[in-house]
Amino acid sequence: MSITSGLRGARLPRRLLQLYVGLALYGASSALLVRGGLGLEPWGVLHQGLAERTGLTIGVVSIIVGAVVLLLWIPIRQKPGLGTVSNVFVVGVAMDGTLAVVPDARGLAVQIPVMLAGIALNGVATGLYISARFGPGPRDGLMTGLHRLTGRSVRLVRTALEVAVVATGFVLGGTVGAGTVVYALSIGPLAQLFLRVFAIPSAEAGSTVVAGSTPEQAILRT
Repeated sequence: MSITSGLRGARLPRRLLQLYVGLALYGASSALLVRGGLGLEPWGVLHQGLAERTGLTIGVVSIIVGAVVLLLWIPIRQKPGLGTVSNVFVVGVAMDGTLAVVPDARGLAVQIPVMLAGIALNGVATGLYISARFGPGPRDGLMTGLHRLTGRSVRLVRTALEVAVVATGFVLGGTVGAGTVVYALSIGPLAQLFLRVFAIPSAEAGSTVVAGSTPEQAILRT
């Protein structure tokens, strides 16, 4: 896959719209988890911890980490798509933009709904941008590349990566809490649901691109 592969076909406008709306909503969902203050998604914990240590905004840190992860694709021979490169920049910009206009939630009566909205929106965003079929994000591609390279299961590789980034982020000052746990338990079913909702018919096969039996398989198929 090259960056320009897939840039053709009658459904290209819809796919591009899904890609960029999905990435923007992903950044917004991560920002809502930050404002909720009850715990972030695994990579968000790392981004927040690095932001605390460096003084950079969490969106800028997300862009830098995404670029570094993308460089790690080189030795494992992963090839980026348009969605991969776009993911690096759009998510971070959308995250900082959302943080600029959404204040911190105060009190559990506000924090819990904000946390749940962030997690639900993350599921919607995941379904949108993965169904667009422009390639996985840098972090997903690292996971699938290591799966292919090591022969270990996607579940094992994903768990090992996410445990490592959560632990590192927590040590650096990132927020781990109820939101982290709820995210981990719910994002799989949510991604599964919205991958089906936003599936785009495949011109090549005349069928619909939907999730496999697990969200990990859906990522592997993009």
